[in-house]
Amino acid sequence: MATKTAPADTHAATAVLQVAERLYAMDPEWVVFFREVLGVEGIVRRTFSDPESLVRFECSPQYARIREMLDSLRSRQHDRPSDREAQRVVTVRMPRSLHETLKNEAGLLRVSVNTLCISKLMKLLDEREQRGLTTDRPSDDEGERSETGADL
Repeated sequence: MATKTAPADTHAATAVLQVAERLYAMDPEWVVFFREVLGVEGIVRRTFSDPESLVRFECSPQYARIREMLDSLRSRQHDRPSDREAQRVVTVRMPRSLHETLKNEAGLLRVSVNTLCISKLMKLLDEREQRGLTTDRPSDDEGERSETGADL
């Protein structure tokens, strides 16, 4: 079913894209671009604060262009840690065979397992948003562990 975009949404989407393009032109680290544009408190979520308008935006050509910019920054900067944003650690338990498969795929792509996993997670999140499944998200801290290893 096609979603109609209201003229106000189109104007807002264009304005958000212009902000993203200005930031992109400064060649920020990809994580900074993500945080400022697509993050929880980024321009996209501040502009499209209700779920319906956010889903409409995520189906727009402006959103597709923002994802292209993010992918471009990530491809230029993979494996370079961010100086501006603290890193978080998530422990994931998985079968040895899956870990070996990820290591093999990362080796073939000449990236770290960490970079491969982040790419796969971002792709999964993007696909979920494209399908409109954003309402059944787990909490941000689900699965994260503190430095002591205790579940948060």
